[in-house]
Amino acid sequence: MPSASDPTLHPLCNSRDLVDGGLAVPFDVMYAGQTCRAFAIRHQGRAHAYLNRCTHVAMEMDWQPNRLFDDTGRWLLCATHGAVYEPDTGACKGGPCRGGLIRIDLAEHAGVVHWRSQYPVQPVEF
Repeated sequence: MPSASDPTLHPLCNSRDLVDGGLAVPFDVMYAGQTCRAFAIRHQGRAHAYLNRCTHVAMEMDWQPNRLFDDTGRWLLCATHGAVYEPDTGACKGGPCRGGLIRIDLAEHAGVVHWRSQYPVQPVEF
């Protein structure tokens, strides 16, 4: 259960904003010193988040804004080169990818999804 006093937890969205196989909720993080886009999705009732960076070529994967699932809602796809990833693990399942997606830990409690900062993924400093 997330604690309001836990400085590693950052509110992301309402739980209802993540729909199985639906649109992703984007957010920005610092990854290895660079501002990068990340996304949260829901698959089979569980929320998951990853850096929005294909492992084949370091570019965002959306085929349209916040659309990362294929038409069946079963796979995450890279729109540029067709790499296919498991939504629940980020593991590469086909296409030109080099390893799995970079996972960002989530916590969900009382209708709110939070992401957890941990090296090398940190909040963006303004």
